Amino acid sequence: MSTHPIAETVASLMPRAKTELAELVRFRSVADWAQFPKSESEGAANWVADALRTEGFQDVALLDTPDGTQSVYGYLPGPAGAPTVLLYAHYDVQPPLDDAAWISPAFELTERDGRWYGRGAADCKGGFIMHLLALRALKANGGVPVGVKVIVEGSEEQGTGGLQQYAEAHPELLTSDAIVIGDAGNFRLGLPTVTATLRGMTLVRIQVDTLAGNLHSGMFGGAAPDALAALIRVLDSLRAEDGSTTVDGLTADAVWEGLQYPEGDFRDDARVLEGVDLIGDGSISDRLWARPAVTVLGIDCPPVVGATPSVHASARALISLRVPPGMDTVEANKHLMAHLEAKTPWNARVKVEQVGSGQPFQADTASPAYASMAAAMQVAYPGEEMQAAGMGGSIPLCNTLQTLYPDTEILLIGLSEPEAQIHAVNESVSPEELERLSVAEALFLINYAESKKA
Repeated sequence: MSTHPIAETVASLMPRAKTELAELVRFRSVADWAQFPKSESEGAANWVADALRTEGFQDVALLDTPDGTQSVYGYLPGPAGAPTVLLYAHYDVQPPLDDAAWISPAFELTERDGRWYGRGAADCKGGFIMHLLALRALKANGGVPVGVKVIVEGSEEQGTGGLQQYAEAHPELLTSDAIVIGDAGNFRLGLPTVTATLRGMTLVRIQVDTLAGNLHSGMFGGAAPDALAALIRVLDSLRAEDGSTTVDGLTADAVWEGLQYPEGDFRDDARVLEGVDLIGDGSISDRLWARPAVTVLGIDCPPVVGATPSVHASARALISLRVPPGMDTVEANKHLMAHLEAKTPWNARVKVEQVGSGQPFQADTASPAYASMAAAMQVAYPGEEMQAAGMGGSIPLCNTLQTLYPDTEILLIGLSEPEAQIHAVNESVSPEELERLSVAEALFLINYAESKKA
């Protein structure tokens, strides 16, 4: 770790950071009121608001967004003439999935083998703590050199778009010169990385109907059209023999020119079983960041246990298509829906509907803000150069902000490196990564303020 005064201050603040992260992780703030009490999300929102007030933020408010959740906003004025930087995180989290599969309780921050485990520790409650650490370190070393706006979302994981809609209705609220999205991650633990691109996504539901009702497979099987079999054929048409995504009308041969992802590292990170092939062609980076990728998220069909000897009358599935930068999600969705309808066999009745979408995102890595971040990361990670990578996931708010504020520079950093296992059981954060990225963010704010004076 660097011996810079900012780094020394952040190091001294880490015990407090652990205590605060433990308090925040304790809230079961999943924005799904059917499974989790709304009061848990409200508690987390109030905790964030109180933390901002304690740090001297003004105009702290819990914003009621159109999807029924709350985002937390605050403003910390800077020196006269200084630029304004918006810092983003989200306090909502994914469900714990299988509680029994967690080595320690999902909502109890637990230290083990040098990491802190708990749902949201990295994604993205840790991201908010990172912002607090950076600001506290600046205050202890001469003051915060920029105006700071903070927005902490309450429904990012649900994809219901509450904050996006609120921002569109109140565009003046989040105006800023630069935005730091604290919801990404280093490509590898200890390798400072900015995320330069995000894939967009379209989500569609397909239903296939063939019969008025299920039939006995002994009496009717062989002639009666099975809706589940028809659906399986449709889903199989979405992949070539090597597993590459094949949607009629979509090109899937783009090349990623930046940081490369070694196959061995990917196999380890993805926990691919020994002897099982990877799918697709091109480099791993091509497949993850430059090309469309289809995934069948779920199928409604009878489970094996309790299944009856039936020809199925209906079947449906939920399908995700990740859309790379340079490809329009609206057009991609049209091609996907047309493909599904065209590939449905036996003149079966088919209904395809879109249930979610988001455009891809591409940052301008040649902007002054990126130079400021590169210099900051060199200090926070001695001996390492900042890398630019893509991310296969989506953060729809990035596109909203880019549309609302086309001249604003957007940077994506965060704590979700591969070992964090975000969205899976046993999510964790590296305290060393939290410490270093907090230093990097603090130094970035200093560098960025200086760059605006030039």
